[in-house]
Amino acid sequence: MRRPRFGGPPPSLLGVLWTGAYPRIHHRSIPPDVWLRDYLATYVERDVRRLRNITNLEAFSAFVRFAAGRTGTEVNLSALAADAGIRHNTARAWLSVLEASFLIFQIPAYRPNVRTRQIKAPKFHFLDSGLACHLLGIRSPEELRHHPLRGQIFESWVASEVFKATVHRDEEPRLRHYRAAGTEVDLIVDRGSRLILAEAKSGGTVTPRFFSGMRTLGEALEKAGLAVDRRLIYGGDLLHRRGAAEVLPWNRMLERAWN
Repeated sequence: MRRPRFGGPPPSLLGVLWTGAYPRIHHRSIPPDVWLRDYLATYVERDVRRLRNITNLEAFSAFVRFAAGRTGTEVNLSALAADAGIRHNTARAWLSVLEASFLIFQIPAYRPNVRTRQIKAPKFHFLDSGLACHLLGIRSPEELRHHPLRGQIFESWVASEVFKATVHRDEEPRLRHYRAAGTEVDLIVDRGSRLILAEAKSGGTVTPRFFSGMRTLGEALEKAGLAVDRRLIYGGDLLHRRGAAEVLPWNRMLERAWN
């Protein structure tokens, strides 16, 4: 069994999401908003110029903020371009800059051999929840509590934790998502003959509807001969099972293997 991600009494979920995981914030006890402000200034003014010849830095900065508002959603270049007032091809190029500089990562759609119409667009997630909060102007953990994007930020945090845990083991993250005919699964970890279906819910109360997507897709995959694990990661603190699914508190999710 792996050790929990956080040792000792765990910090609050909202505090973890709002602070993020950039090492210098923690090692030097720098206020997150101060460090992230300086980091963004350095990133836009110096690093972006090295990656791509972007002349309109103000427009690019606005694009990054609009992208933060869509973390945890399927890539929609037309909508991003309209938000930022740029061309479709520019939005595509700038999104690739964010990925190349490790601000975001994309996960493709899972395509099972199940006869149904499904969404095939990839999702993208910000790698650091604190940076996403900063870009969205969320000024405190308490403000995050009532923010309409709290669920998306939490989903991106969960996907990022799985992504980083896999990469740190020098393995390829084989992550997917699924949406078709009213069935959605936030995260699918492809382990070959076995699939992990995972849902991320930031609330501390578990309800039956949280499991509907994993149940529907899982049953279809099992009929096709695949082994399936189902995991719900939530904002509560009780580790337990609900039927075929394991319910994992947010601060214990890395006690389980994800690769």
